[in-house]
Amino acid sequence: MTPSDLAATHRLAFANDRPWSAVEFSDLLAQRGVILCGTADSFILGRVTFDEAEVLTLATTPDHRRRGLARTALTEFHDRAKRAGAQTMFLEVAADNAPAIALYLACGFATVGRRRAYYARGDAPAADALIMRRDLSEPT
Repeated sequence: MTPSDLAATHRLAFANDRPWSAVEFSDLLAQRGVILCGTADSFILGRVTFDEAEVLTLATTPDHRRRGLARTALTEFHDRAKRAGAQTMFLEVAADNAPAIALYLACGFATVGRRRAYYARGDAPAADALIMRRDLSEPT
């Protein structure tokens, strides 16, 4: 997957938010500890720093949702992050993104915090971000 492929998927997946550009993806992919998992239709980009893994983004095109692709990419990221030495994994998700929250809960994440009005939404009120965490010693 190229940075342009990632940006195109991100643009489709986050139609109500500011999508990331190909340049932003290129810059992230060049950083140490960054892991990309999935396909051009559904991918996760994250990084491992010391004993923590962080999900930077998970994006699935609308016509490929509810097929298990995001779960597969998340499981692969879990496994690769664990092999890289991570013991915990964190992510942020919009509090109004019920499908993503359901996926994360089903994959063993728990809400550990909230950032008020974190995600700008154009003319709509900003959405809170839930901070979720899971222990990587537990199976996926």
